Amino acid sequence: MNNRYLYCFNGIVKREVLRFFQQRSRLLSALVRPLLWLVVFAAGFRAALGVSIMEPYGTYITYQQYITPGLCCMIILFNGMQSSLSMVYDREMGSMKVLLMSPLPRPFLLCCKLIASALLSLLQVVIFLLFARLVDVDIPLMGYVSSIPAIFLIAFFLGALGLMLSNLIKQLENFAGVMNFVIFPMFFLSSALYPLWKMQEASLWLYWLCQFNPFTSCVELLRFALYGQMNLAALTTVLIATSIASFFALMSFKPLHGRK
Repeated sequence: MNNRYLYCFNGIVKREVLRFFQQRSRLLSALVRPLLWLVVFAAGFRAALGVSIMEPYGTYITYQQYITPGLCCMIILFNGMQSSLSMVYDREMGSMKVLLMSPLPRPFLLCCKLIASALLSLLQVVIFLLFARLVDVDIPLMGYVSSIPAIFLIAFFLGALGLMLSNLIKQLENFAGVMNFVIFPMFFLSSALYPLWKMQEASLWLYWLCQFNPFTSCVELLRFALYGQMNLAALTTVLIATSIASFFALMSFKPLHGRK
């Protein structure tokens, strides 16, 4: 029995990894986009916010260091939506129906796909962090190790969120618009690019939108983890959001939803 589950898990993960590496432009875009933001936005925002920021570690950090966790979460967010797009495609083409013919429970199969997507996100973030060192993003060595569980949890949450959205979309053509409607508000209404205290100075209602945005908790969880610290409030929020998104994603999944 256990061998069947392990064999199925290995098969799904291997399929997703092979698909990812066959789409080389996907890996290239996943790295070029945040690296461009890291170089260009750092130059612009540094002039507005100052050379260094005293948040959240009790010491001064450069603006490149500050936005790096937010850009890592951006990579995870885009990968989660890309994986959801592939789910919509598989559902329309019938590949998902073949997968669900397995005698194993449907929640297990979907969780395997979410884990595979999370592992791919983890790989992309690690590669990005290695490149970020070239532009003076100095992260402690233990920070790379302590951030791995946080990255995986964030990736699982955003993957489940993407899966839940894909369950609501009937046609593949409509998914790109929905992706933009979700990705950009989540990213910009967060602490990914600027401290929340700066947002509070500019607009109080935007500040509260950022506070209630679960993506903010994802960024803060990773921001602290990269420096070997634990943000308990952010961790609790991400765990609750992951549980809710996973529950609705698994319960609302219909393999023939996109076919008429």
